[in-house]
Amino acid sequence: MSDEDHVKAVFSHAGGQVQAMMRRRFDHLTVSVWSMLTDSARLPLWLAPGTIETRLGGAVRLDFADSGTVVDSTITAYAPGRLLEYSWSGRSGPARPVRWELAPDGDGTSLTLTLRVPEDEDAGRACAGWEAHLEMLEAALEGVPIKFPFETFKIWRDAYRAELARPEPA
Repeated sequence: MSDEDHVKAVFSHAGGQVQAMMRRRFDHLTVSVWSMLTDSARLPLWLAPGTIETRLGGAVRLDFADSGTVVDSTITAYAPGRLLEYSWSGRSGPARPVRWELAPDGDGTSLTLTLRVPEDEDAGRACAGWEAHLEMLEAALEGVPIKFPFETFKIWRDAYRAELARPEPA
């Protein structure tokens, strides 16, 4: 993935939530990227150990043991090989939808990740975490999985917090 393939998150605000959209292009077939997003054996390589029942209404359980976070959710949008959406929070917390959309792009795949975070939460931190996991996804696709890149996380956290603190254009 080149620098042109990495587009900084684009933010919008609606309904008491911050929405962030991130786009990536991977030099891997859509079927390979989809497998990374949904295969229980591959999830720990870039996200967290867990299971995703690939069907509308299917259960999602991810265990981020290092942070103590457990995602216990349900798939709310699904189209095999191209669309997956669930909340990355527990059942008792506020909804924090994360939506993965894949499309073929030449000999690779275009991925659009859209997430929504309640306005009163640290959206900059949340987006930085997903930036780090997208870096991990890229490495896993290349066959060289990496640990959570804290330096990447800190750089993006500060950049996104600064961007979100700017007044919105009138």
